[in-house]
Amino acid sequence: MARIYVVTGMPGAGKEEFVKVALKRGFNIVRMGDVVRQEAAARGLVMTDKEVGGFASAEREKHGPGIWAIRCIPFIGGQDTVIDGSRSVHELEVFRNELGGKMRLVAIHASPSLRFERLRRRNRSDAPRTEEEFRHRDERELGWGLGDLIAQADIVIENEGTLSEFYDKVEEVLDRPW
Repeated sequence: MARIYVVTGMPGAGKEEFVKVALKRGFNIVRMGDVVRQEAAARGLVMTDKEVGGFASAEREKHGPGIWAIRCIPFIGGQDTVIDGSRSVHELEVFRNELGGKMRLVAIHASPSLRFERLRRRNRSDAPRTEEEFRHRDERELGWGLGDLIAQADIVIENEGTLSEFYDKVEEVLDRPW
């Protein structure tokens, strides 16, 4: 039976680093943010955090709060998979309904100050440039229900130490018997 980990956490917590470990172990990766960005690009939107985030919110309002999870389901094959970036309990409900006992929700946690520095360093086009932009992004994502989702995690990984320490924690989670 394929194992599916749905990974969540605030921006900059370390979801992508979890994905890197899973990739090395041969997991299929479905990035919810990539699904959103692909759809936004297909519609000709400017790839800024404000535009893409606004589009993601508008799609939730138009099609329901689980729309991005629904749009990710076709990318899940019959192999071990990590779904990166779930943002709400509505998305979790879609995954649980579609995947049942084959999935576990993993929350990655890191402090706001550490997350802000990580986001600035990765220098992606949607990275916040100021602490105010960072707070607005956190508020928007919490408004989607991210905090409630994190509270329902089957597994929580703290990411406050070194990258090597975090990788060890991820390996431990992936090695646990299902």
